[in-house]
Amino acid sequence: MKRVIYFIDRFSMWVGHSFAWLILVLTFAISYEVFVRKAFRAPTAWAFDISYIMYGAMFMMAGAYTLSRDGHVRGDVIYRLLKPRAQAWVELVLYFIFFFPGILALIYAGMDYAGESWSYMPYGKQGLRGEISINSPAGIPVSPLKTLLPISAAVLFLQGIAEVLRCILCIQSGEWQARLQDVEETETVLLQKAQERQAAEAAAQGGETEGGPP
Repeated sequence: MKRVIYFIDRFSMWVGHSFAWLILVLTFAISYEVFVRKAFRAPTAWAFDISYIMYGAMFMMAGAYTLSRDGHVRGDVIYRLLKPRAQAWVELVLYFIFFFPGILALIYAGMDYAGESWSYMPYGKQGLRGEISINSPAGIPVSPLKTLLPISAAVLFLQGIAEVLRCILCIQSGEWQARLQDVEETETVLLQKAQERQAAEAAAQGGETEGGPP
């Protein structure tokens, strides 16, 4: 089970890291739009579409990665007071009651949604298939974004399997299995460094006190 969990966690991490590069595309696109709008008074016709398409793709495809890092919002007022084995039982039950049914419904609905989008024939554009955006005159295709709905749900379903296996291991051992660590938020890194610095200063002061005059 540990090998399966590690493989799925690595896959979710790879997917999350791959789609994280879209933030650069989004940043450059919006920066360009702001520049030409302010400097040349020539706004683009695609800025709004590129913003929600890039952000939507990142948001959907980062779901499994966030779950693998246990980064989703959790109402843990009571949960955090429980022992690890009890926490694992709670999560295991809730995964089968809420998570998997919801994700399966999203996969089913997403496939139908994406299929309708690809089969759409734009008015007045013979030979062109696929839904296009109605928010701008540029006619940006949105079918690829809607295709990510079932794909992201499938990746999230796969990560859910890893979380179930993680719960089973915790029930057996009484301890949560360590998660992959690749990046941390700046606040977390700064807090860890501050704690390490305080610990080092406390140790140095303790050494000076022990070695000082009686």
